[in-house]
Amino acid sequence: MYKLLHELQVELGERSYPIIIGKGMLGEFDLSGYVGGSQVMIVTNDVVAPMYLEKAKASFPGKTIDALVLPDGEKHKDWQTLNLIFDALLENQHTRKTTLVALGGGVIGDMTGFAAACYQRGVPFIQIPTTLLSQVDSSVGGKTGINHPLGKNMVGAFHQPEVVLIDTDSLQTLPPREVSAGLAEVIKYGLIRDTAFLDWLEQAMGQLVAFDSEALGEAIFRSCACKADVVGQDERESGIRATLNLGHTFGHAIETFAGYGNWLHGEAVGTGMIMAADLSLREGSINRADYDRVVRIVLKAGLPSQPPEQMTPADFMSLMAVDKKNVDGKLRLVLLKAVGEAEVTSEASPENLKATLNAFCYQDN
Repeated sequence: MYKLLHELQVELGERSYPIIIGKGMLGEFDLSGYVGGSQVMIVTNDVVAPMYLEKAKASFPGKTIDALVLPDGEKHKDWQTLNLIFDALLENQHTRKTTLVALGGGVIGDMTGFAAACYQRGVPFIQIPTTLLSQVDSSVGGKTGINHPLGKNMVGAFHQPEVVLIDTDSLQTLPPREVSAGLAEVIKYGLIRDTAFLDWLEQAMGQLVAFDSEALGEAIFRSCACKADVVGQDERESGIRATLNLGHTFGHAIETFAGYGNWLHGEAVGTGMIMAADLSLREGSINRADYDRVVRIVLKAGLPSQPPEQMTPADFMSLMAVDKKNVDGKLRLVLLKAVGEAEVTSEASPENLKATLNAFCYQDN
């Protein structure tokens, strides 16, 4: 029997939806009420499927269920793999009344959501995230998409799910590296919006990296509450939602440079947050103690603090130039105004940015 831990709502008018968090939810919690038609297509990958596909099917009693198992990994988040979803939908004669279900981490969630946004000009989908990173971040808010060789998540659509079902038990099968990667996004919420949460994280980090289910449940709930509040204010990232990208401009550059999947998204974001904090320090927004605090908590989560050794300032600048936040050719970065407050700015001093990149890069061609 499942245990419901938390439930909250993403408030978006007629597109509002619940986030349901609990233990033992998969296979026990009935999701059929969120499916309008009779058809369901579950999209998952070859790592998650052996563990959770049959349980996920049991969450849709009375529905006709097809399943597609994709290869695992960020390197498969591309047009070729996306087309496999469309092939399966068409081959199994799914209509515009079908519901897609994303069962897996952020890659599966982003691709399934994008497929749902596109198939027959838009069908409903449900998020069942199974990694910490996807539970606290990518499954909430309706951002969907795929990568392009020149930039991460550059092709996609906003498409909100019908419901997000989070089973904390799925975290027990994650490698420690994946938990650390998820903690990067958790730390981000504390740094940009919630100093009380950041204080709690500093105390609880040992429990979190040790897979303590109660601590993880609390971290997931508080992260989702923060994300839901921001998305409710700014669904399409025209304002405050962009602050959720703290560390992501530097991080996406690292991911693209390293080759998708060689650095986990959260690992790149962890380093990116330290680099953003360094630039914030140089800009005079935070002090040295604040910067040291950012470094300390990122390292405590088991995340890297330096970009790839071969990556140069020129590499960063060329890759950051195609970031989605940029406007009219101006580089826009998310920086800390203070611990607990972030801003999106295109006014960072070029000299300070260069100094940050030189400080973190081992060489400059």
